[in-house]
Amino acid sequence: MPIRTGGGVAVTDHNAGDETQIRSVLQGRADAMRARDASQFLACFDPAIVKFDMAPPLQELGEAVLDPAGLQAWLDTWQDDIEYVIAKLTIAVADDVAFCHSLNHLHGTRTDGEREDMWTRSTLGLRKNDGVWKIVHEHHSVPIYMDGSNRPAFDLQP
Repeated sequence: MPIRTGGGVAVTDHNAGDETQIRSVLQGRADAMRARDASQFLACFDPAIVKFDMAPPLQELGEAVLDPAGLQAWLDTWQDDIEYVIAKLTIAVADDVAFCHSLNHLHGTRTDGEREDMWTRSTLGLRKNDGVWKIVHEHHSVPIYMDGSNRPAFDLQP
């Protein structure tokens, strides 16, 4: 299964349907990443999205995040499908807001033949509006080695 829990799932003040819907949002994103479909990947974002990603800039907002062109250009640098797994997923829900964090594994081959195999950290904030959960905040990161090199620690595994 593409979404694996491992750190337990924290849930509060909601019905089971909220967690199921949130898992569906995350599953749809994972499926879109694997299929290299930027438009589908971005469909789960709220128009008020705030995004902190590994690549510059420091912050992206709204329409800049919702334009699939940049993400599609990056996805097109991969051969075939991308292996993408969400692991150690934790979900907390209260009323119309939710918070998720996970470790995500990205693995595949780039069009230049280079193999990628990395784990990243992901934190998502979601809001339910008119019964639909959408992502309003996304933050991805990778630890860096504090040995003076400041290299990203893409070799770490859970």
